[in-house]
Amino acid sequence: MAFTRATGKHRGPSRLSRKSAGVASVAAIATTGVIGTLASPAFAAEAEVSAPVEDTGLTQAVAVDSLAQQIDAQAEAQQQEAALVAAQEKAEAEAKHKAELRVKAARDAAERAAREAERKRLMTYTLPVAGSYVSTDYHAGGAQWSSGSHTGVDFHAASGTEVVAVGMGTVVEAGWGGAYGNNVVLRMHDGTYTQYGHLSSISVSVGQQVTPGQQIGLSGSTGNSSGPHLHFEARTGEDYGSDIDPVSYLRSHGVRV
Repeated sequence: MAFTRATGKHRGPSRLSRKSAGVASVAAIATTGVIGTLASPAFAAEAEVSAPVEDTGLTQAVAVDSLAQQIDAQAEAQQQEAALVAAQEKAEAEAKHKAELRVKAARDAAERAAREAERKRLMTYTLPVAGSYVSTDYHAGGAQWSSGSHTGVDFHAASGTEVVAVGMGTVVEAGWGGAYGNNVVLRMHDGTYTQYGHLSSISVSVGQQVTPGQQIGLSGSTGNSSGPHLHFEARTGEDYGSDIDPVSYLRSHGVRV
């Protein structure tokens, strides 16, 4: 069997055909992105912007660190504020305590001064009749006294004049005393005794504590008396006959007679 073929000449592609095919191949490669690295800078930038960013967790870590820093800063600020408040409260408490100590010290000083003043007052002596004077001296002689002499002194005093204790003491006798009439006897704080006679009335009772200048009765003319006055005696003991000079006694205790 005979084979036949089409008429005409068969020959290879011309140079122009090969060149055209090469250009077409380059264009195809560019179109498929194989030579994307040869693209312009602007095209590369657009590609980077449009490309999605892979989530690596770094952004979340930065956010957590920032929040932790804010919390730490707030905590530090609160601690500083608390320390400032505590310091202020401490300063106020110390100032208050110092003020209280000053007030207490002033109060204690005032109380000590008052006690000292009271002590001095209780240790002081005074005249038995304020503003009076001695009308009959100690040991003056006369028949009106059983011993033959005056065992005390007489202070001038109208009837009903206030008679006071010359110093601090305790009442050991308060009532009728025979020739002394209504009388009061005091045991003084130093162990001596004082007597107040011819009283019209008595204001104290036995066992009572008296202070300097405290009223113990009113002057009069009861008992062996020639007229209103106060008979005053000072004694070393409670019994009659232990008398001492009343004027010297009062002067030894700072009383001007």
